[in-house]
Amino acid sequence: MSRDPRERARLRYIHQSIARIEQYTLGGRHAFLNQPIVQDAVLRRLETMADAINKLSDTLKARHPTVPWRQVYGFRNIAAHAYEEIDLTRVWEIVEDYVPVLKSVVDLELSN
Repeated sequence: MSRDPRERARLRYIHQSIARIEQYTLGGRHAFLNQPIVQDAVLRRLETMADAINKLSDTLKARHPTVPWRQVYGFRNIAAHAYEEIDLTRVWEIVEDYVPVLKSVVDLELSN
């Protein structure tokens, strides 16, 4: 639905980030919680993806009110600035619960 080339580029970046997060977490919850390299990769992708999400237009965000846009960007701030406070169990919940919802929204937007 988005025709703006910059917004489509952001959507493609978000799509690519989700694909990488899916790849990094193929080992499941146990692997994520026990492998620091996987944690680092996922956290970095979530951080940069959230930054791209924050730059999406209000119009696009309004089309998808089920996505907690503000909380997504809020996580970016935690990942970037409050890294001592990151709860890896909560990060895994984000990967399981929110990334699939976001993926469906991005796929929908890119399909039009």
